[in-house]
Amino acid sequence: MIYNLDKINEMAEGDEDFINSVISVFLEEVPQDLEGLEKALDEQNHHQVYQLAHKIKPNVDLLGMEQTRAVALQIETLGKNSANMSEIRSVFPLLKKDIYQVVAELKNDFNL
Repeated sequence: MIYNLDKINEMAEGDEDFINSVISVFLEEVPQDLEGLEKALDEQNHHQVYQLAHKIKPNVDLLGMEQTRAVALQIETLGKNSANMSEIRSVFPLLKKDIYQVVAELKNDFNL
């Protein structure tokens, strides 16, 4: 398991509906943002790369995905600094793999 719900559980204070809501929003938004990020890479749009990585970062952080958050931060910084796209593309597969893995785990663990 590459996620943990400690932060969400602390915020939820036992509210299962809140936890399910956060998980549902993650499952709905993050894969779409990831697709947008991949498209922005293809279009070499640094600003869009920056914005989408910035949007993904707190979502993976909320699920305790420290390594994934670090990768999102790296992509965010590279996008903001208009780094070479090949450098961003070399890191992107790590983000994509982790997010798709956690999406599958969450769907399985929460029967979604």
